[in-house]
Amino acid sequence: MDDDEFLALRFEEHRTHLRAVAHRMLGSLSEADDAVQEAWLRLGRAGAGGVDNLGGWLTTVVGRVCLDMLRSRRSRREDPLDVRLPDPVVGVPEGTDPEQQALLADSVGLALLVVLETLPPPERLAFVLHDLFAVPFDEIAPVLDRSPAAARQLASRARRRVRGAAPRPEGDLSRQREVVDAFLAAARNGDFEALVAVLDPDVVLRADHGAAGPAGGLRLVRGAAAVARGAVTFSQAARSARPVLVNGAPGLLTAPQGEPFSVMGFTVRNGLIVGIDVLADPGRLRRLDLSVVLDG
Repeated sequence: MDDDEFLALRFEEHRTHLRAVAHRMLGSLSEADDAVQEAWLRLGRAGAGGVDNLGGWLTTVVGRVCLDMLRSRRSRREDPLDVRLPDPVVGVPEGTDPEQQALLADSVGLALLVVLETLPPPERLAFVLHDLFAVPFDEIAPVLDRSPAAARQLASRARRRVRGAAPRPEGDLSRQREVVDAFLAAARNGDFEALVAVLDPDVVLRADHGAAGPAGGLRLVRGAAAVARGAVTFSQAARSARPVLVNGAPGLLTAPQGEPFSVMGFTVRNGLIVGIDVLADPGRLRRLDLSVVLDG
């Protein structure tokens, strides 16, 4: 085995982790793959000589690449903060291939990703690298061209925003699934009262139909009654819904005639649904790799 092959093997050991870092930073699976590929190119140019901790080195490289991509996105005024949901990570409850299992296990809830989309790029990087991947501030600071104390302050500011806006789901996955199954059964039956019974009074639904959708982007629905009324009209599509994992939590995929129509992620807390995130953008659904789910 020559040096290039050995370097490639070492890089592959970190690919899934790097993709998870990039996905949290960018909210896009395709852009995450681009960032990981750029990290590989930079490793090829720099080589691993003198790098004691390759995983840490690659993590900060991916962070730097993502920071540049976020800044470029904002400078071009692409992807306004209020018009899209992040790409969900979708898998089947059982039997997912090992790589997909690793990505699901390393994922975070859609509600948190939505909040991360609202953070300025430096805050997002400091929070993601430190709070989600335990990267020391001494290593984050050079990426941001800030002092470690300034990087710590950015992460703290982001942490306060996250605490206030991203509800933490309950830890019992089977209980979450029971609640989502009850929602699905009520939606299929068009049972308004049963729907209200599983929804938190202050539930928030975010639906992303894409720029060509009826709301021209992200639509917000607040309150149990309003969300239940919408779910009643969803009864026909609900008949094609199947249980999936969305970012490691119970969710639903609707696919009439086998064609993806929507992916729904749920946040369950204290036995009630406090958040529903719906991706129904046809173009983005086509770009997601849903073959394992649809064939399962």
